[in-house]
Amino acid sequence: MKFLDEYRDGEAAKRFVEAIHHEVTKPWNLMEVCGGQTHSIVRFGIDELLPKFINLIHGPGCPVCVTPVELIDKAVDIAARPNVIFCSFGDMLRVPGTKSDLFGVKSRGGDVRIVYSPLDCLKVAEENPGKQVVFFAVGFETTAPANAMSVFEAKRRGLTNYSILVSHVLVPPALEAVLSSPQRRVDGFIAAGHVCTIMGTREYEPLVEKYKVPIVVAGFEPLDLLQAIHMLVKQLEEGRHEVENQYERLVREDGNRPAQDLIKAVFEVRDRAWRGIGTIPKSGWGLRAEYADYDAELRFDVKDVGGPESTECMSGLVLQGIIKPHECPAFGTRCTPDNPLGATMVSNEGACAAYYRYRRHEAK
Repeated sequence: MKFLDEYRDGEAAKRFVEAIHHEVTKPWNLMEVCGGQTHSIVRFGIDELLPKFINLIHGPGCPVCVTPVELIDKAVDIAARPNVIFCSFGDMLRVPGTKSDLFGVKSRGGDVRIVYSPLDCLKVAEENPGKQVVFFAVGFETTAPANAMSVFEAKRRGLTNYSILVSHVLVPPALEAVLSSPQRRVDGFIAAGHVCTIMGTREYEPLVEKYKVPIVVAGFEPLDLLQAIHMLVKQLEEGRHEVENQYERLVREDGNRPAQDLIKAVFEVRDRAWRGIGTIPKSGWGLRAEYADYDAELRFDVKDVGGPESTECMSGLVLQGIIKPHECPAFGTRCTPDNPLGATMVSNEGACAAYYRYRRHEAK
């Protein structure tokens, strides 16, 4: 299959592995930013093919995982109200809040629906004029254009029964938080290709210059990741720090300008809380004042809703790359996909879920 089999070719992978072994002479810690990349690394055993000098660190690249518990609690509160249709992508339903999750609301009779696009919610709103339709707008820059378009279209159509609960986070501020941490141990980053299809690669250049760390934008298949690792190792061994683009088949330096313009028209940059990490300045988006009528937090007055995170869950340390999932004492015992303590065990892009699915028998 084009763009699949050709990026999983065993002989090509072997050549990249040999090139990495030939290039590396000292220890390097490389962080992949995207949870989808983490799953590919663990699923295909990419980390096990690398020299012992190369340590892959799993970063905060799962938007579901970093959605703060207070927003989950707000979602649960809103979804449980009468005359509300709460719409979400499927991987949000099992993310635990303080006392419940969206799946629990659904099991108790709440109208919680899985959708595949926020634009689907506009049809739901038009078909149910007597109910409030809310979409849980979670994601990095990748999903922001569609979420912005849903609000833009709702206003254009004059829909008064549609709103979104916003939990948008941005990648560059998260990387800066990792780089500026006293616990920093990252020498280079594998950046998420799908984010850069929207935003381009330019926004990483200030980070590269400030922290003298190389960043390679990569795809999600085994050959994408092996090539990106080789590019990073080559930079590090040569003492360079640059932004390089492995994912040239989709990513351009300037990204998608029309998508960026739509995002800027609907959203504005704000401080944002990250689950297990804390508040990162200017690391998220919120609706602009002219679209405040479509802000579910304001419409349902849930500003005071939300409780503390689990003290047992160590997902914050996993998301910061300080520990690997299997190093958490609760992993695979008190914390499983059926009974998760944190979102990293639930999300399709969560590092804990990847280790549980592919490595739990060898983790302990």
